[in-house]
Amino acid sequence: MKSKRKRKGWVLWAGLLPFLLFVLAFELLPLFTLLPSVFIADGRLTGANFQRALTPFILESFRNSLQLAAVVAGLGVVLGTIVAYAMVTTRNQSLRNALTALADVTTNFGGAPLAFAFIITLGSTGIVTLLLKAVGIHLYPTFRVYSIVGLAVAYLYFELPLMILVIIPALLGLRREWREAAVNLGASNLKYWTRVGLPILAPSLLSGFLLLFANAFGAYATAWTLTGPDVNLVTVQIAALVRGEVQLDPSLADTLAIISLLVMALCVAGYQLLNVRTQRSRT
Repeated sequence: MKSKRKRKGWVLWAGLLPFLLFVLAFELLPLFTLLPSVFIADGRLTGANFQRALTPFILESFRNSLQLAAVVAGLGVVLGTIVAYAMVTTRNQSLRNALTALADVTTNFGGAPLAFAFIITLGSTGIVTLLLKAVGIHLYPTFRVYSIVGLAVAYLYFELPLMILVIIPALLGLRREWREAAVNLGASNLKYWTRVGLPILAPSLLSGFLLLFANAFGAYATAWTLTGPDVNLVTVQIAALVRGEVQLDPSLADTLAIISLLVMALCVAGYQLLNVRTQRSRT
């Protein structure tokens, strides 16, 4: 019996082998190749690259990336939760399934194709821009899709459906008995959400915010295709330092990548901890 269980365990690990090889090849090995470039110069250990990363221009790129990610994640959490709640409470099962499938597709639509789609629709000569102009509404120059505001709108396109998919299980976990008990005790709809609903959803909402924050912070292709170097983001700076269009500096690029990985790792770790806490509270 023991040998059979042990053999079954080896079979399970063998099934995970392709995934483990993928993680090793595309996540761990690239990380290990960055470390010598960041911490070793002229054959000795140094932290000079981190000092070079403290220039005002680089700090501005981190500030812009953090602010953009925070704003997009915050809007994604609020709007995504509202839409997800409407989907969960609808009695039309076909509509719910269709919206869930749409969210699943759009959350994976990003990069250069998304940027081109926004240029075609909301660019200076885009379809929506021209239609609004025909009825007397002029988006430009007040709004520009090629700015950080336009970039935030583009990020919301894939952040919003991601939050919908993340928060739907938590919303389904809200039991009808809790609302009925609150109503029987004289609680209004507002009090139910402030005293019962939102406190229960808080770990899921916070974990969703961290996931959306990491997703927006690490985005590159959409930002570069839509705004180019006009918006100073850390991912754009890393690419510029690697390509050497202005100044080729792989060591500084690797340093910025390590700092960015630390930011994203903290977000992912927080997401996992909150997700585990949410699952334990349900059981």
